[in-house]
Amino acid sequence: MEKIDVRMDGGPGCALPPEAHAFPAEDGGATRIETPFSVSLSVRAHHPAVPLRQARQHSLPSPAVRGRAEAPAVQRSGTTRERDRRFDRLRTFSGRLERQLSTIRGLSRELPAADLERGIAKLSEEEEADEDGNVPTADRYFAALQGAELDTLRPTEVASLPRDELWPFLLRFPISTFGMCLGVSSQAMLWKTLESEPSMAFLRVRPAANHVLWWVSAALTAVVSIVYLLKVVFYFEAVRREFHHPVRVNFFFAPWVACLFLVKGVPRPEWEIHHVFWYLLMAPILCLDLKIYGQWMSSGERRLSKVANPSNHLAVVGNFVGALLGARMGLRELPVFFFAVGLAHYAMLFVTLYQRLPTTAQLPKELHPVFFLFVAAPSVASMAWARISGEFNNGAKLLYFVSLFLHVSLVVRVNLFRGLRFSLAWWAYTFPMTSVALATVLYASEVGNILTQMLALGLSGIAVVTVIGVLATTVYHAFVCGDLFPNDVSIAITQKRPKFSNILAHLRSPTPASSSSSSTSLFHLQARHLL
Repeated sequence: MEKIDVRMDGGPGCALPPEAHAFPAEDGGATRIETPFSVSLSVRAHHPAVPLRQARQHSLPSPAVRGRAEAPAVQRSGTTRERDRRFDRLRTFSGRLERQLSTIRGLSRELPAADLERGIAKLSEEEEADEDGNVPTADRYFAALQGAELDTLRPTEVASLPRDELWPFLLRFPISTFGMCLGVSSQAMLWKTLESEPSMAFLRVRPAANHVLWWVSAALTAVVSIVYLLKVVFYFEAVRREFHHPVRVNFFFAPWVACLFLVKGVPRPEWEIHHVFWYLLMAPILCLDLKIYGQWMSSGERRLSKVANPSNHLAVVGNFVGALLGARMGLRELPVFFFAVGLAHYAMLFVTLYQRLPTTAQLPKELHPVFFLFVAAPSVASMAWARISGEFNNGAKLLYFVSLFLHVSLVVRVNLFRGLRFSLAWWAYTFPMTSVALATVLYASEVGNILTQMLALGLSGIAVVTVIGVLATTVYHAFVCGDLFPNDVSIAITQKRPKFSNILAHLRSPTPASSSSSSTSLFHLQARHLL
């Protein structure tokens, strides 16, 4: 900085300050005026020794001044973090129209015409992607998924949701979780039967076992129902995709069947329970029967010969369980009606699954835990007919022997169950084993000898050990490993087949296993993404 003294010459009409003094000029010219003050001017000069970056810093205002000057220009919404919108297509309230209108308004205010056109084109691509996010057809499910439960994405498919991160917990909570409720609540029925049947009187089972198991199963059913109800509220589109899934749709019978088990296993006689509970629980099963059985018979892409799989037995078991409970509560006509409906469709399902039509080639050749559902339907049907007719007659024995043979034929094939990775499908072991044990206890009461009693005791012990083992494994994977609920890719497929370029990018990208962290960190992510 340099200071320069400037002398001012006064002219006509110029007012002089009091401190100014006038002196006559030596040459007789104009009078020279001197002021006692000087004007300091700051002259900015770039010296070779000062870098250009430092000079620029001196030329900019201070950070405080910059903050005050730019504050009015950045007044925006209070949220600084943009919400993750990749899961909006499965949310109940996605706000798609409002989001598009607000985006177009922002583009029209801030972008030039060329950028605005590109932004609108991008919005049209998003709309096309949203249209692809609609519920796929049954053919699309079979083309994009594989496995006994159609829960594994084929290598040539690309999921519509990110595969390299953990999804929100509710999106990973499948309807098949109600299989746990079926397994535990059926144990309450078993211990109640062991207490009341005369063939098992030598065991001297206390009522406390039935009380404890009933309250545990009731609490488990309540927790699972509340969580899935939250999924219905927040991610209804995901629930709708599960309902259109060829395999998952059968598990929508499971909540009502589990409630029927709870009513059947309540620590009091069934005939003391009001009939209104039976009507309330059988009304949804009747509606599902009309929907599912109608598709089996008349629908082209969802006909039984095409969608037949072992989980279809759940759609049949509900009728037999309803008939069993209705007969125990004193009803006559309606239990026979549901028994007849279940028996007719079980006959068709049994033949279709054994015949293995070429259209059902999607089922794997190896034996899967859900194949134990073959045992559930005839064993429950035998108990239902025994309660309807009042005795374990030849009709009930016929159905019981079918279930016993199927059970033994599956148990002796131990090698077919080795090497299976744990999943919720393991709960398919529990409910059928408990059902055949219950039927055996009733059969032992009709045919009283030491052989039938030992058979009933042995099958009951196997059922109890199986439930305890599967329950302990489930708790271990849920709270220790944290991998009980992986990403549910079966609800993340698109309606149309992905483009070839997307398939190539999908195949070249690293697998989720290589990019994921340890299972402990996954468990913490599950708690973080609860909603």
